[in-house]
Amino acid sequence: MDTIDAGRCALVLVDYQARLMPAIHGADDVVRRAVQLASAARVLGIPVIGTEQNRQGLGPNVEPVSALCDATVAKRHFDACEDGLCAVIDELAPRARQVVVAGCEAHVCLLQTALGLLRQERRVWVVEPACGSRRAEDHRLAMQRLQQAGATLVSPEMVLFEWMRSSEHPRFRQVLEVVKQVPVDRP
Repeated sequence: MDTIDAGRCALVLVDYQARLMPAIHGADDVVRRAVQLASAARVLGIPVIGTEQNRQGLGPNVEPVSALCDATVAKRHFDACEDGLCAVIDELAPRARQVVVAGCEAHVCLLQTALGLLRQERRVWVVEPACGSRRAEDHRLAMQRLQQAGATLVSPEMVLFEWMRSSEHPRFRQVLEVVKQVPVDRP
């Protein structure tokens, strides 16, 4: 099945850390998209799990992201699954075999965490515009590799509207407000 089911899903936000974000290409937009995802997930009751790589060195996740996380996994491995991510997902969302994931750096921790989730037989959707690397080329190659490994690349709005399925969803208007908070790109 290639449909995201909000009742069987968790959102994982990888390493949006204070000392890392200034080096990330397009960091403001990457964070804005992560916050959009997490805000909608909170409205819809979908667990939001953050990760932090070597917090002592890279600092905590930026406040707009950390404020929306139900839990944060401290990690030393680049693959958060090696530091207990799947156990946290199982605790917060016991039915979640699907994971929507975004984060930094796309070609290191995000990549290895998504690959780890795939190895754990989770269905993985990577929200490409909410992922960042210092170099655009590294981001592009990470997305290519993830797609080849079996992850599906999506946009934030694809996820949000798929979580709701219909404009009849009881939280549709609230999520629509979250959608409107991110400006539309203009040519």
